Parts: sequence; structure tokens; C-alpha cells
Amino acid sequence: MAKEITTYDFEAEVLNNSKPAIVDFYADWCGPCKMMAPVFKELSSQMTDYDFYKINVDNEQELAGKYQVMSIPTVMVFKNGKPVLTSVGFLSKDDLENKIESAVNG
Repeated sequence: MAKEITTYDFEAEVLNNSKPAIVDFYADWCGPCKMMAPVFKELSSQMTDYDFYKINVDNEQELAGKYQVMSIPTVMVFKNGKPVLTSVGFLSKDDLENKIESAVNG
């Protein structure tokens, strides 16, 4: 299950995580984000080797700016504390799963 995090716990949860961390930058008003939410939730329950997080860009504007999130939804994959993938826009479950696997193992 994806965990909602803030700037306060971002470093501990994402940057210092021993597992790859998948982060969904979203907003409640965003249509494509609403379409992406069930895809992200389903993958978070299936891909148990990774930790999944959600960040509301309206509440965490500084964090979104730090990672240059200009459009949402943006999914970022962090490995060893570094971003290894940035994907902007809605993706199907298979496409997102393939991008995550490729970024982490590629």
C-alpha cells in the first residue's frame, strides 16, 4: 500500500531507504492523477520489493520544486537515494511496472 508522506519524512522514507522507493507526485484536483491512483495502489500491493509513496504537490510545493515536478502525475523511482526515473503523465499498470523494473534493474 502506498504511504502518504511529506517533506518531513521524505529523507527517512525515500532517500535513506534500502529498498527502491517509488514516489507519486499528485494533486487531489488532477484528473490524470485520479486515473493513476488505482494503478499505483494496485502496483504497490503487488511489487513488494519496493516501497511506494504519495506526495501531494499542493501541500509539498518545496519538495515538488526540488525535484522539478512541473506536471502531474509524476512518478519518480529512487534507488540508493538517487532518482533513476522520472515519468510524467498517466501510465497503464503494465507500462508503469515495466518502467519501474527497467529503472531499478537496468
